[in-house]
Amino acid sequence: MCDHPRMVDEYVAAVQAKDAAAFADLYAEDARNFDMWGRHSYEGRDAIRAMAEEWFGSLGTDTVAVGFEDVRRVEDGEVAVVHALVRFSGVSAEGEELRSMTNRITWGLRRTPAGWKIAHEHTSVPLGDDGKGIFART
Repeated sequence: MCDHPRMVDEYVAAVQAKDAAAFADLYAEDARNFDMWGRHSYEGRDAIRAMAEEWFGSLGTDTVAVGFEDVRRVEDGEVAVVHALVRFSGVSAEGEELRSMTNRITWGLRRTPAGWKIAHEHTSVPLGDDGKGIFART
């Protein structure tokens, strides 16, 4: 059975620690990531790791708190889909929340010899009538 709570916990821990290697290890070698920032997609674990290194490096002394809500899973043997709402909060070295956003995340997971891995990730936010992203859950 897919242990999605472990996957969520490991994702949160890797982001909090700014550990790009641990973050990338959640993904299959041939993973595809449809991110919502800067690039249309990241192809493969190495590209995802490079993206995480850039993201974490851009934070300086700040950290990111991650909270998953309404996590749901559908599974059929060797594959599973997990989808949720995820709140990312920038936190200063002094512990002050600087900014936050809530986005939608979908993981397509595949069972591998190394355990469950993210084979596909898609993140998004809804768009308002003005075409701008809605970054807070309403």
